Amino acid sequence: MEPEIHIDSFEIFATGVDHPECVAFDRAGMLWAGGEAGQIYRISTEGKVDLVTTMGGFCAGLAFSRANELFVCNTQHGIVRVKPTGEFSIFAAAVDGKPLACPNYGLFDSAGNYYVTDSGKFRQRNGWVLRFDPQGKGERLAGPLGYTNGLALSADEKILFMVESDTNSVLRFEIRADASLSAPEVYANECGRFPDGLTLDAAGNLYVCCYASDEIWRIDPAGKKTLFAWDPWAIRLGSPTNMAFGGPNFDELYIANLARTTITRAKVGSKGQPLANQRQPTESRP
Repeated sequence: MEPEIHIDSFEIFATGVDHPECVAFDRAGMLWAGGEAGQIYRISTEGKVDLVTTMGGFCAGLAFSRANELFVCNTQHGIVRVKPTGEFSIFAAAVDGKPLACPNYGLFDSAGNYYVTDSGKFRQRNGWVLRFDPQGKGERLAGPLGYTNGLALSADEKILFMVESDTNSVLRFEIRADASLSAPEVYANECGRFPDGLTLDAAGNLYVCCYASDEIWRIDPAGKKTLFAWDPWAIRLGSPTNMAFGGPNFDELYIANLARTTITRAKVGSKGQPLANQRQPTESRP
């Protein structure tokens, strides 16, 4: 299958980032990324990289709350709240008295709830989907599942998408009126090799980064799956793990390349779906 966009559409935006797993934009348009030794980086719109702090462990998913606070999934500490000054504190290390095994990726809804995957161990089906309310109380919503990974939330906040990496699948949960999750259903399978991260554009297309096959798949709202991008040399997409939309027109896709020390980007012809901290203060969701 021929990719929708050629790999030459991607360019190196920033370098010198220690094997980044995730990227996230703050409200001011600065890009943040984590490193494999617990680093947190802030990257200017020109691609200048500044080290904000080093906390140890491995920094996986990054997410900004509606209040523009940075939350980081970290293998050593659990879930960590990081201030712009570099000060950090533990937000959560356990749920219901059970330690987090491998906090991987989180995202916020417009009400301030924080959804997180706790991946467990690969191919042991001990992964979970968690949620923390705005007061910090955590609960287990779904599991045990395969290696739970990236998340995305539909624009109306009624559907939660989740990568199950060890089955190369994307699962779909309905968020019920009582805030519980439905049983998972397979939204797409055979999504490359080791799918990792998800993001949505404004039209509802879901993008899937694949760590082991150096590619990105796109799934339209009708469920049609197409190969969006692929790097046969694994240079501009080198074990891509997570993505974020940004840029002046919000139509650029920024990619964390875990096998390399770079953040790459490409204009993709579609605007992204704004995340919780990127929406206007008056904008609400059903």
